[in-house]
Amino acid sequence: MTHTALLPEGLADFARAARGQPVCLVRVLEVRGSVPRGTDAALLVGGDGFAGTIGGGHLEYEAIAHARSLLRQAEAGSTVEQTRRVALGPTLGQCCGGSVELRFSVLADAGDALPRLEGLEARPHELWLYGAGHVARALVHVMLPLPFRIRWLDTRENVFPHPLPGQVETVQVNDLAAEVADAAAGVMHLVMTHSHALDFDIVRAVLERGDAAYCGLIGSATKRVTFERRLRARGMGEAGIASLVCPIGLPAIAGKLPGIIAVSVAAQLLLATQAVEVSA
Repeated sequence: MTHTALLPEGLADFARAARGQPVCLVRVLEVRGSVPRGTDAALLVGGDGFAGTIGGGHLEYEAIAHARSLLRQAEAGSTVEQTRRVALGPTLGQCCGGSVELRFSVLADAGDALPRLEGLEARPHELWLYGAGHVARALVHVMLPLPFRIRWLDTRENVFPHPLPGQVETVQVNDLAAEVADAAAGVMHLVMTHSHALDFDIVRAVLERGDAAYCGLIGSATKRVTFERRLRARGMGEAGIASLVCPIGLPAIAGKLPGIIAVSVAAQLLLATQAVEVSA
């Protein structure tokens, strides 16, 4: 089976992939007025690629160009630190109108960037994804730039695409429902296996725990009715049944192509994380 490779998107993944090579870390140190990103923003620039963002546009274009210029000028094995303030309107012609102070740090080894990246990227939410079919593969691809750590499970061998970035862990195991017991409280669960019977066992295990941040099941309204009936027959309370999200995705986004479903579900998962953060 042939799969399209899913490439690293995060800063830390880029740093690990580029170990042994020089990189330039670009951080937003200070902002004034209207700017595209705040002081949590960073870029990691190598000779052949980059990861992260400081807001895009002309500011990012110029920052990448300057970072590569510093990389070319730096002596082998040396560390260079430089700070520049950029007025977005007068200097770059951007409509934001504010200004940013950027720090450029040339590092001899990309691995040296890892300690500096701690706390810069958003703390990831944990998603357990059951099933590695077409929709699941499309969803993982869509979610790579998003703040999620994905535990991807399937009973079948050789179904996961590769290579995969560090934020995605693959697990091939015979009893998926039994794996639910190992999940921490507050994990998001999304069920889309190749088997309705297996889907039911996983959903039941998640709902019986009662501590999931999200429990989604791919399928139609008819599938939901069937699952509701079976859950009630096994003693599941109405509150638990009501917490099941099925069909999944945002109703306003129509379409049955895997990519469309993936975008719709990713948006729903983001909304679910925001609801959890507000309640916390």
